[in-house]
Amino acid sequence: MAAGLAERSCLELGPAARAPPRRLREVAFSPPGTSPLPLGRYGDSAGGFCYRECAQLGAATRNRFVRWTTSGDTLELVEESLDNELLNNAVRLCIQGCPLLPGGVHICEVQSHLVVLLVTVQSVHRVVLPHPACSYRSELIMESQIQSVFTDIGKINFRDPANYYLIPSVPGLASNSVASAAWLSSEGEALFALPSAAGGIFVIKLPPHDLPGTVSVVELKQSSVVQRFLTGWMPTAIRGDCGPSDLPISLSVHCLDHDAFLFALCQDHKLRMWSYKDQMCLMVADLLEFMPVSRDLRLAAGTGHRLRLAFSQSLGLYLGVYMHAPKRGQFCVFQLVSTESNRYSLDHISSLFSSQETLVDFALTSAEIWALWHNEENQTVVKYINFEQNVAGQWNQVFVQPLPEEEVTVRHDQDPRETYLEYLFMPGRFTNAAIQKALQIFSQGTERHMDLTWDELKKEVTLAVENEFQGSVTEYECSPEEFWQLQVEFWSKFYACCLQYQEALSRPLALHLNPYTSMVCLLKKGSLSFLVPCSLVDHLYLLSNEHLLMEDDAAILDDLEMSRDVVCLVQCLRLIGESISMEMAFIMEMACSRLQPPEKAAEQILEDLIANDTDNVMEDIHSKLQEIRNPIHAIGVLIREMDYETDADMERAHPLNMRMNLTQLYGSGMAVSVVCWGVCKIATIRFLICRDLLILQQLLLRLGDPMVLGGGQLFQSQQDLLHRTSPLLLSYYLIRWASQCLASDVPVDTLESNLQHLSVLELADTTALTTHKLVSSPQTIVELFFREVARKHIVSRLFLQPNTSLAETSLNWPHLITAIVADFLPLLWPSNPGFLFPECLMGSCQYTQLQEYIRLLQPWCHVNMGSCCFMMGRCYLVMGEGHKALDRFCQAASEVGREEFLDRLIQPEEGEMVSTPRLQYYNKVLRLLDMVGLPELVIQLASLAIMESADDWRSQATLRTCIFKHHLDLGHNSEAYVALTQNPDPSRQLDCLRQLVVVLCERSQLQDLVEFPYVNLHNEVVGIIESHARAVDLMTHNYYELLYAFHIYRHNYRKAGTVMFEYGMRLGREVRTLRGLQKQGNCFLAAINCLRLIRPEYAWIVQPASGAVYERPGASPKRSHDGEYTAVPTTRQIEILELEDLEKECVLARIRLTLVQHDLSTAAVAGSSTPEEMVALLVRAGLFDTAITLCQTFKLLLTPVFEGLTFKCIKLQLGGEAAQTEAWDWLAANQLSALVTTKESSATDEAWRLLSSYLERYPSQNSLYHRCVINKLLAHGIPLPNWLINSYKKVDAAELLRLYLNYDLLEEAADLVLEYVDAVLGKGHQYFGIEHPLSAMAPMVWLPYTAIDQLLQALQESTTNHYNVMLYEKLHDKLEDYHQKVSLVSRDRLYRHN
Repeated sequence: MAAGLAERSCLELGPAARAPPRRLREVAFSPPGTSPLPLGRYGDSAGGFCYRECAQLGAATRNRFVRWTTSGDTLELVEESLDNELLNNAVRLCIQGCPLLPGGVHICEVQSHLVVLLVTVQSVHRVVLPHPACSYRSELIMESQIQSVFTDIGKINFRDPANYYLIPSVPGLASNSVASAAWLSSEGEALFALPSAAGGIFVIKLPPHDLPGTVSVVELKQSSVVQRFLTGWMPTAIRGDCGPSDLPISLSVHCLDHDAFLFALCQDHKLRMWSYKDQMCLMVADLLEFMPVSRDLRLAAGTGHRLRLAFSQSLGLYLGVYMHAPKRGQFCVFQLVSTESNRYSLDHISSLFSSQETLVDFALTSAEIWALWHNEENQTVVKYINFEQNVAGQWNQVFVQPLPEEEVTVRHDQDPRETYLEYLFMPGRFTNAAIQKALQIFSQGTERHMDLTWDELKKEVTLAVENEFQGSVTEYECSPEEFWQLQVEFWSKFYACCLQYQEALSRPLALHLNPYTSMVCLLKKGSLSFLVPCSLVDHLYLLSNEHLLMEDDAAILDDLEMSRDVVCLVQCLRLIGESISMEMAFIMEMACSRLQPPEKAAEQILEDLIANDTDNVMEDIHSKLQEIRNPIHAIGVLIREMDYETDADMERAHPLNMRMNLTQLYGSGMAVSVVCWGVCKIATIRFLICRDLLILQQLLLRLGDPMVLGGGQLFQSQQDLLHRTSPLLLSYYLIRWASQCLASDVPVDTLESNLQHLSVLELADTTALTTHKLVSSPQTIVELFFREVARKHIVSRLFLQPNTSLAETSLNWPHLITAIVADFLPLLWPSNPGFLFPECLMGSCQYTQLQEYIRLLQPWCHVNMGSCCFMMGRCYLVMGEGHKALDRFCQAASEVGREEFLDRLIQPEEGEMVSTPRLQYYNKVLRLLDMVGLPELVIQLASLAIMESADDWRSQATLRTCIFKHHLDLGHNSEAYVALTQNPDPSRQLDCLRQLVVVLCERSQLQDLVEFPYVNLHNEVVGIIESHARAVDLMTHNYYELLYAFHIYRHNYRKAGTVMFEYGMRLGREVRTLRGLQKQGNCFLAAINCLRLIRPEYAWIVQPASGAVYERPGASPKRSHDGEYTAVPTTRQIEILELEDLEKECVLARIRLTLVQHDLSTAAVAGSSTPEEMVALLVRAGLFDTAITLCQTFKLLLTPVFEGLTFKCIKLQLGGEAAQTEAWDWLAANQLSALVTTKESSATDEAWRLLSSYLERYPSQNSLYHRCVINKLLAHGIPLPNWLINSYKKVDAAELLRLYLNYDLLEEAADLVLEYVDAVLGKGHQYFGIEHPLSAMAPMVWLPYTAIDQLLQALQESTTNHYNVMLYEKLHDKLEDYHQKVSLVSRDRLYRHN
């Protein structure tokens, strides 16, 4: 529509604060020299201050302002910001006993300071604060929270004499005037202008705060008659002395470079202008000249007059004067005109009349007047007018926030408590402060309720009302009707308390107009509200009838006739709306809530209207319809104005970090609540418009009058409009619901879990999802959306357009708030392709609200249906209803590729294989279900996806792998195996097979693993199990036994034997414990059994590789210590092991076990010992029988056994009692032929006997074992036992002689030679094993002459030993005798031969 914003009505946006009342810092002081005065003399007042650069985008004070309220001697100062949350921004200043003058707060801004000037009835004060621009550089204000200008106010010394002054008794403050003005001079002096008790003005001047000086008081007086020509009329003469009629009742000041003009509106209805520098009156104007004057008015004191100034650099200084008269008032606007020689006059611009009685406040700009009244019913009235353009003097309405309903209607089918709680705590109705105050009164002050959150307050209210109710019920029994009536009574009582306090807190005290941004606020006690322009549709619908009639002639459209049609149409809608009762309105509300067609509800309401039409409203509507030339077209225009559907999605947000000074624009809680409350108000109004429009369309269909319908209009066009209006109504219903639906508090762990799910969907980095910020009050979901997402989009669209110079852009509140709301509504509009709002709800874990949103949306909105299904699936998933979630996810699949949100959802990652959009969607959902932990649903969805991927083997492989994994996780082993075999990718199939083996082994489900057929996968299975068997710990995993069972099940006995033999070998090397050796023995036995089941010619195996290194597929290459690759070992020679070799290994294993069972300390070395090493270990342990068995098995000499046993005998012979006792242990482990356990038998005897038995039992070639035993004994210096000597003499007497000689046993050697010679000669020959002694008839005999010669030589050389000399002679004689006999026998033999 063509009309601009200039002459529209405005809406008050004052969302009721849900946060606890602001905690103000208390600062109290009493100025010295003052005396306490009563505080109830003046009413509460309020005011505001704007920073000069608040409209500049690049300023530190952008969108910041200060507001205050005064009550008695207390001043509350609050700094507000639309961009940032201000810390320490509220202070309560109490100047004890000194009531502040209404309007006695003045704030001035200098380059480095903010100066607060205060006027009380006894004193003036100056408070100097650091300017925000000095604390923050604007380009660095990116934080959501910053410090306020009042942060350091507690450090100020308020009793410093330089910053306050007591008002002198002479001239004294006028008692019947509250006027005051204060300003700062160009030199930094603080000046206070006050009305004096005698009439006129006096000015108190404080020196600059940072320079020493004295306070001065100047009284402004007129000393002569001054004549001035003012706009062509002559003023009245002024007497030389000021009378009481000159008493200023309103003061304003206009500062110049080195002077200040002080304007005083006095009781005598005259306006006086003073120059402070010259201390002279420059102008006097009689304002009665500009209004209809009666004699009574001229004689009465003008106590209700008001004066305001407005300065424009281009237009100069404007003066706005409100002249109060009984039952009427008049605004006069003047422009100050200067002529030559410092002469000033007033140029009358406009006179505007008002019928309102009580003016509370008004504000002036160079073009407008904004006024605040209380009417006769004590209701707030706000209007504004553009006095330059509005020649008709027609004021524009401001639709103020209405108070909540005086009564809450509770139907009999409703619970009173639920109904009242819903109404009380509906966002926007009651403030937290009002409910807390009502609770305090209702509870009769028994408890102090402070700083309660919204939810805590709700609980406390419920508890308080229920307690009161229970305490009043005296009867034990009452009927349900009585009980219901009592509940209503007590809840309505509490509701009345809330209403009373809400009304008190909502009462406006003043207007605050920001001249830089054109923002207008209503200042209330403890809160404020904002006035924003109405859209044209809302403006027409809300206007009162008399104003709407005037709009009839206004060109609201380019086409004047169409404009009249639209106005008539709106008048019809107003007639319908005013006729609808609460019950009728409830019908439409319920239809929307219960997803019933609004058209049917409108038809029912129309029937009720017709049935109850006592005031002939239908006739009025019918006659009004006659005035509309083209109703179908007019309805279409109205619908188009309210429809925010866009063809394409609004472009996504630009990166705001490019323009740092925009990151927080309109980001404060106040700005968020104002924008969102504006959306709520618009949605509420538009819902009513659409409702009335639906009813009117039903009426048109019912009338069917071609004259009314503009002739020629088709029934189809009416139906089309009806079906366009219905979604419009439902859209506004949905937005209104969302604007009143509170967001839930979400625990941090839930947020983190949600963020993980979103990261799986790859949505966590989108602009819709940012870190969930904590806010001070429960926010609605629309506020949450605006704060987190929409604000950035809107700011980007408004400010980050090409060729926009931000430095030159100033903020205009009416245009900006209108643009922001206009851009915000399409983001919330359900039928737009953008899906940011539900996406934000999902990202913020608002699943209950999201479910309700989609429930209200789905039956009629056919946009983003797939995205809604996906969102509902996410909700079901979070609520634990997985199967419902899967159904919704599957429904959403059909819309993939058609909707923006689903398209973003399936964007492939970098490097990810690109498949069809629907497969990518399934992949994302599968990953989500997997993370949530729903394997059954993953299997179902993957099975469904496989049907979509018939031609894509890679996707098939991925999905089959997914199915396999989750079947395996669920323990569905057979299904997992089937999925594995169906996988078309060999590498994935191998991975799955490997996983199957490992998992089933860990679960000990080995029978399944062994019995699967493994068609075409047999070698792979064997390779996997072998690689695992060789790579893992032998005692904690049983892969070898699994592989053995695998081969046995398939009758492959040789492979089974090979496996068990390798297992046994590794056990010996790696598991050096008793249990390991036991298992090793069993392994070798199993291997032998396997080979015995095979025909003998095939009973062999290949010797497994030694060491722990096997060639495993996929193993990483090994490196040396310097990082180089080690050389690949050359191919080893294959060694074949037959059954006999395995039996030997089995014996060795059994002997190892025997040894370790006897002595556990040997386990560390026994496992991998060779047979030779085992013999040594057995001998050391005393297991000689076992050692001999091992030697016989492996065909080893028994020498180590005999040496070991001999050594033990030596130790026993030389040892003590302890050695004897210990010896019985190992003696018992050996089988003695006939153990003698008499008292005379000792362990030593038994050991020697065991040695003797071994020498007899195990003869050796060349008497090797005897020799080693004797050698051992002689080496240790042990005399040879007789049995050993006798035994060896029979075997090898010559060797015994040599041994004696080796160890220098000459005496024993000599005795042996003597006996040997006798034996040869026939004396005792049987003891030396000589069958035939020396004889001519017998075979030849011999003597070891070499050894005997060595003995003789040794005896001959030891001449010092007499005994040796005797032995030598004896031996020499014996040999001589022997030689003679030998000679004789030799001759006889020769003789016989001859």
